[in-house]
Amino acid sequence: MKKVALLICMALSMPSWAQKKPSKKEIIKVMQVANDYFMQKWPDTGKPIVTNKTRPSNIWTRAVYYEGLMELYKVDPQKRYYDYAVSWGENHKWGLRSGIKTHNADDQCCGQTYIDLYLIDRNEERIHDIKASMDSLVLNPNCSYWTWIDALQMAMPVFAKLGVLYKDDRYYEKMYQMYNHTKTIEGGGLFNPEDGLWWRDKDFVPPYKEPNGQDCYWSRGNGWIVAALVRVLEIMPQNAPHRSEYEQMFKTMTKALVPLQRTDGFWNVSLHDPNNFGGKEMTGTALFTYGMAWGINHGYLDAKTYKPIIQKAWDAMVKESVQPTGFLGWVQGTGKEPKDGQPLAIDKIPDFEDYGLGCFLLAGAELTRIKK
Repeated sequence: MKKVALLICMALSMPSWAQKKPSKKEIIKVMQVANDYFMQKWPDTGKPIVTNKTRPSNIWTRAVYYEGLMELYKVDPQKRYYDYAVSWGENHKWGLRSGIKTHNADDQCCGQTYIDLYLIDRNEERIHDIKASMDSLVLNPNCSYWTWIDALQMAMPVFAKLGVLYKDDRYYEKMYQMYNHTKTIEGGGLFNPEDGLWWRDKDFVPPYKEPNGQDCYWSRGNGWIVAALVRVLEIMPQNAPHRSEYEQMFKTMTKALVPLQRTDGFWNVSLHDPNNFGGKEMTGTALFTYGMAWGINHGYLDAKTYKPIIQKAWDAMVKESVQPTGFLGWVQGTGKEPKDGQPLAIDKIPDFEDYGLGCFLLAGAELTRIKK
């Protein structure tokens, strides 16, 4: 524990990226401390998660963590990361919480890591169930299962990975049909082109308003959309169907997010009402940082415009969220709107600690790829 505290203190004492871009080694050091805290706390990858009730640990919250862990593994290829992920899949028999027949994107999120691990070691058991589940959606004419925007991050990358793996455009087409339903049909359409942001679900479509009279745009919900777009664009070939739609949406959203960043580098939980449970929040901030860093690295975003934004966000997360033990503060618990999980604090443990770390690791891994 003393070693962990020393490492994080060293990381926190490093010069601000606004002054000097931290090296890949420096960024990875912070990621290691945060990840080690979690792996030490959860040595048993099959242990159920107990909060208000008991849940298996292949649910979406843990699946998002493993998305981040696999990105950490790419930039810091320690075998223990790979082994930890494989152990998770094996402990759950590479299955989905509600079985193959589930249409719930939250249940399918684990498939992102299952497929990644299959690509490393092509054991068919690793992808059997997730492929069967997504194939059932491809053959199902119903496109209205994604009634909340979080679902796009949980399931779109699975479709994209299978489309590449099997060279089958049907995965891309079904993914687009379901995405488009969420965007334009669900609740009258959950994307608002006027503001370039998404309502979390139909409950927040106007006439619902925030206390200041503005529309309610939840930070992490929009972060999930940004992450979904980034991960899909990273996976899909350039000539894949509907790629241009995702590219345009990504640029529209990132542009809309620029003026909403707080002066301290974070984004508020309520993007258009900073006084509705205003304050630091790490998960939305990490997802936006991840997306913008990816956009710079892939030529979608202007580096001069977006580098200062992500520099400020990363500095804020490292200095204000990452604690000497590796615990992440200012993480909003599960929910769907600003009031959920409140109040936040630097030392408050959210109901689930895993997905916040996943978001942080996604951001950090992408930052290591930015050139000076």
